[in-house]
Amino acid sequence: MIYVYLAEGFEEVEALTAVDVMRRAGIEVQTVSITGSKTVKGTHDIKVEADIVYEEADHEKCEMIVLPGGLPGADYLNEHEGLAKHIACFAKDEGKKLAAICAAPQVFGTCGILDGKKATIYPSMEECLKGGQATGENVTVDGNIITGMGPALAMEFALKLVEEIKGKEAAEEVAAGLLFDRR
Repeated sequence: MIYVYLAEGFEEVEALTAVDVMRRAGIEVQTVSITGSKTVKGTHDIKVEADIVYEEADHEKCEMIVLPGGLPGADYLNEHEGLAKHIACFAKDEGKKLAAICAAPQVFGTCGILDGKKATIYPSMEECLKGGQATGENVTVDGNIITGMGPALAMEFALKLVEEIKGKEAAEEVAAGLLFDRR
C-alpha cells in the first residue's frame, strides 16, 4: 500500500499524477487527508475526495509515504506531528520508502532524515533540506528517499516512484502507454 498525503493547499498536479501513474502500474495507492475531512481543497481550488483520513491509515501495511508540494499544503504536512513520527520510522526501515516533491521535501529536512543524503526541492528552498545536499536534479533518489523538484516534473517523479516500487520495465511500460519519453 502506498499513501499519498493531502493537506489543504496541496499541489493538485503533483498529488494526482502520482496516484494516477502508480495505479496504471497496478500499485495499490490511497490518498490520505490530514485535515480530518475526506474533502481536501488544493492550492488551485480543486476539491479532491481522499480515500481515507489520517486516523484510518494503517502504517504497518504502508510501503511508501508520498508528499505532494504546494503551499500552504507542504507547510501543513510539515506541522503534522503524527506524520513526522511515521516519516522518522520509515527513514530507519530500508524496506519502506519516502517520497516528496516541490516544497514537500522540507518535511524530510524538518524530520532530520536528510543528514548526508542527496535530495532536490523547489528552487530557492534548498535551505529547507536541513542536513541534506541539494542536487538541483529533476528527481533524486538516495537510498529509500525520492525527491522531485516541482509541478512540471510530476510525471517524471511519478514514473520514478513506479520504477522504485515495481522496477524499470514497469515504469517504461506505463511511460509508453502515456506517450511519455523518458530519455
